[in-house]
Amino acid sequence: MHGSSSSSMLFSNAFTKDMQIAAAVLDQKTKPPGSLGAVERIAMQVSAIQNSLTPDVNSARTILFAADHGVMEESVSAYPQSVTRQMLLNFASGGSAANVFCRANETELEVINVGVIGDAVDSIVHNKVSDGTANMTRQPAMTSTQLKQAMAAGKNAVCRAAKNNIQLIALGEMGIGNTTSAAAIVSALCNISSIDSVGPGTGLDQQGIDHKVSVVDRILDLHSSRDPESVLQNMGGLELAALCGAMLEAGNHKITVIVDGYIVTAAALCAVGMNPAARENLLFAHQSAEPGHVAALKYLHAEPLLNLGLRLGEGSGAILAIPLVRSAVAMLNEMATFEGAGVDSAL
Repeated sequence: MHGSSSSSMLFSNAFTKDMQIAAAVLDQKTKPPGSLGAVERIAMQVSAIQNSLTPDVNSARTILFAADHGVMEESVSAYPQSVTRQMLLNFASGGSAANVFCRANETELEVINVGVIGDAVDSIVHNKVSDGTANMTRQPAMTSTQLKQAMAAGKNAVCRAAKNNIQLIALGEMGIGNTTSAAAIVSALCNISSIDSVGPGTGLDQQGIDHKVSVVDRILDLHSSRDPESVLQNMGGLELAALCGAMLEAGNHKITVIVDGYIVTAAALCAVGMNPAARENLLFAHQSAEPGHVAALKYLHAEPLLNLGLRLGEGSGAILAIPLVRSAVAMLNEMATFEGAGVDSAL
């Protein structure tokens, strides 16, 4: 019953076996088998990630990567490019949704500037590769060196978290124009049309969406390779590359990663494309309002934990999923067994 989750198709035999061991433990708890649905699957996956029947996710950190996008020259957003840096200042002063949700859920917040135009911002980790990407309608978004540097920024963020004994990471992003990048990546790697991958982003009207579709078509026509690393270099953003690097590193430290919405899922497509084992560490927070997100989640055999109509980004959905993951692990660790509680189990 537990093994019916479609995501198990992408897990190794050893990982699936560890999940099944956790499922057998859950079936001894004082409830009908499988009656807590997706909550049980979360517990099984975290148990397998940590290779422990008593996993621990008390220590959590939200990591947001921020960068600007050269494709903003094509007028693809309802907001000006300057908003990316203004949001860094908002994160620094504690006023964003991410700040508020992290405080409410006893979660650390680390914001990393990997490519925001302008000067460094106090209390924001400065790991800037360049002032944004190139305009991907005309040339690759990044050079191979920039791609490697941005991915290394993500890897290093996870290594820092591991040194601080963080067991759970919520991944998010900030970058005006990055839904265009995400849509191009999703179209390229999931083999769907731009009409199916492009949405309103920050709030475009139908005319704006139609224009964005034409921009994504130009990107897809210019960059013919569908190799995941090439797609990330050609169509990605510095923050997407950092997210990809973070996901590829998490498995080395038995860290559970909560993937936020459309942009972070696009980065996950790249990470899993480069190393399928990276999928095992990923939980998917929510299904966003962006239409292409459904296709990306389906491609990754991912079942989102929440569906709240979110389309903000900045890790908001992933942070909101943290208490759900903690509750699932607490159930595995603390819920009584039929035998221990003296409760009759089903025949």
